[in-house]
Amino acid sequence: MTGKRYMAIDLGDVRVGIAVSDMMGIVANALETYYRKNDEEDFAHILKLIREQNAGVVVVGLPLNMDGSKGPRALAAEEWGGKLAELTQARVVFQDERLTTVTSERVLIESGMRREKRKDVIDRVAATVILQTYLDNPRKLPL
Repeated sequence: MTGKRYMAIDLGDVRVGIAVSDMMGIVANALETYYRKNDEEDFAHILKLIREQNAGVVVVGLPLNMDGSKGPRALAAEEWGGKLAELTQARVVFQDERLTTVTSERVLIESGMRREKRKDVIDRVAATVILQTYLDNPRKLPL
């Protein structure tokens, strides 16, 4: 065991959902919802979390179009992930995040969570779904 973890980022314009794996890299857990300020502060916060959580791989959600093509949001996520990769020693990879927000919303509704509260947690739940999808892939990068 390396002591490293996987981390996932669900990048939004206003909020960033963040999840981390357990030490074995098997189970994804919601960590936090970060409210974006500006690139400098945003990257500083994410880099601090990468260090604190000892993340060896950071999985950035890639919002592909339903047909699998890359639109403006996917291209922006790739650009943001590329900048993050330049700033950290952790490996940055991308995970298709199509329907993760829909799945997350459904889970929260089924759990009986009120709409006001769902807005506060949806992004970290989406990051958890992104990370769990990545962790379940037998071709994931080892830590």
